[in-house]
Amino acid sequence: MPDRQLATGTARSKAPAITRAAAILRLLGKSDTPLGVQAIARELGLVPSTALYVLRALAEEELVAFDADTKRYSLGAGTLTLARQWLRRSQFADLAQPVLDGIARDFGVTALGVEIVGLDHMVVVGIAQGGGNFQLSAQIGSRFPALISATGRITAAWGDYSDAELERRFAALRWDEPPAFEHWMEQVRETRTRGYAVDDGNYIAGVTVVSAPVWKGPGKPSQALIATGISSAVQRRGLEPLAAALMDGARMVSQQLGG
Repeated sequence: MPDRQLATGTARSKAPAITRAAAILRLLGKSDTPLGVQAIARELGLVPSTALYVLRALAEEELVAFDADTKRYSLGAGTLTLARQWLRRSQFADLAQPVLDGIARDFGVTALGVEIVGLDHMVVVGIAQGGGNFQLSAQIGSRFPALISATGRITAAWGDYSDAELERRFAALRWDEPPAFEHWMEQVRETRTRGYAVDDGNYIAGVTVVSAPVWKGPGKPSQALIATGISSAVQRRGLEPLAAALMDGARMVSQQLGG
């Protein structure tokens, strides 16, 4: 189905070419594989010639890369340059890193700091590996669906989204041990009550993920601190002390951000 949001945004935009370019970059960023012009145009509801025109302009700026053999496009190195510049100026990443380092060291877990981008996705902007046997395969810039795992419960708990919208997006998530939507919603309500979220083997079998929200101000959480480790090891060290450390760290970072 063509992207209705793009159609609406283009109609309202004072710079429709920029709106189309941004939509193409987002699409390529979400795609696991390079895409051809026809696939891009079909997904975004664009005329193929328009999509090609925008893609060529983006390629000249090195924001997309073109494979002449496959005739497909992917994100270019220029986006990495922009991302690095953003990360160097990210106050959250700077403030969260010492907290992540301490949690990873003290509890033997992989600790992450993520930016929450609405209901679209979360992006890893900080990471620290503990001394345990488990290390999550994630890098700076890694993206995950917004509602997945423990942080997904955080996003749903304070996001003020309708049940219908949450259920629609929940249905597209991939879990090792998928929870029923009704049970997941119960966990979302529990998250709002206790202030942190736990995913006990749903997202990755045998792995426990704990997440605490970070706020820059009133409203929805803007970021989150996450700890992930082998479930047996997390239980042995104590889930509640880990959650308390995450919440303390998230509270401190929130205060420093002005939240």
